[in-house]
Amino acid sequence: MVRASFPGVNRVTKTLASGAKRVYYYHRATNRRLAGKPGDVSFATSYTEAEASFTQRDRNTLAGLLRQYSNSLKFDRLATSTKSDRRRLMRKIEDKFGTMPLAALEDRRVKSIFLDWRDETARRAPREADNRLATLQAVLSWSYDRGLIEKNPLESFERVYNSDRADKIWLPSDIERFMSKASIGLQRALILALHTGQRQGDLLKLSWSNYDGQYIRLRQGKGNVLVEIPCTKALRAMLDNMPREAATVLLSASGQPWKSKNFQHRWKDAMVAAKIEDLHFHDLRGTAVTMLAEAGCTAPQIAAITGHSLRHVSGILDKYLAKTRTLADQAMSKFENAQGTEFANQLQTKAQ
Repeated sequence: MVRASFPGVNRVTKTLASGAKRVYYYHRATNRRLAGKPGDVSFATSYTEAEASFTQRDRNTLAGLLRQYSNSLKFDRLATSTKSDRRRLMRKIEDKFGTMPLAALEDRRVKSIFLDWRDETARRAPREADNRLATLQAVLSWSYDRGLIEKNPLESFERVYNSDRADKIWLPSDIERFMSKASIGLQRALILALHTGQRQGDLLKLSWSNYDGQYIRLRQGKGNVLVEIPCTKALRAMLDNMPREAATVLLSASGQPWKSKNFQHRWKDAMVAAKIEDLHFHDLRGTAVTMLAEAGCTAPQIAAITGHSLRHVSGILDKYLAKTRTLADQAMSKFENAQGTEFANQLQTKAQ
């Protein structure tokens, strides 16, 4: 039996005069108390009524657009982690602009209002500020495409957060320091990331059923891309010698599958112990791209490993190959040994 989902419900526990505790449920958007508990017919009925009154009340407001977008196929197809974060950001938007009439979106001054709100947040959290406005932009873009609004005032905007990590790659010395301080579980995570170029979330969910002794096959959470990665000898050696104590490959010190927050805390502790600054786990993905390029891999070959579309590969290479000595050494070696550059390599100054 499939249990019905009731998003937007608050669970509140109250202590009665007798000392007994009782649980009540409230519809978050309307603050209406719901009858019964999840699973009861009365609960489902009161929830439906609350939803209907909310929809009617906010039909011509920004809150209504937020609700329609959150129920759309486009939203449903987002990665689980993206949906969770976007719901959080939409609550921030609704708290600030939920009652705004849709007609106000046609006023040319409304963009300035949105930007002022973003700038206020940007003083303490620039990345969060941009993410809030980007989420509102996504909602308005979807609404415009559906003909729900006449104009999208956030068709474009300049971001305030700038994070250029073009030269943020893990050097062999960084990896050596990390491996000397990190637990076995974290060391395994680094090796997997370096040899596959996959995201942290996908690696934490990686199960033994994804590995057949030669290939790792997984469907990425972001973009839903299926990748098949041939395992290097070093990666196979690690995987084949690991105990299979659970369904997932990577486990915490307690032998349990990692929870994202716990993994991030333990990773940060190891980075501090190794005295590594200004490098992130995600930079291992860029490091893998760099190493594949330095090994002579073509853009399509790199895309086959990382799961990026070919359209994005050039941009990724531009970003992560900005400051790598290996490629420069390879280029000048070819310059020195090519027949067509022989004349240049023989040039020397002459006394006048």
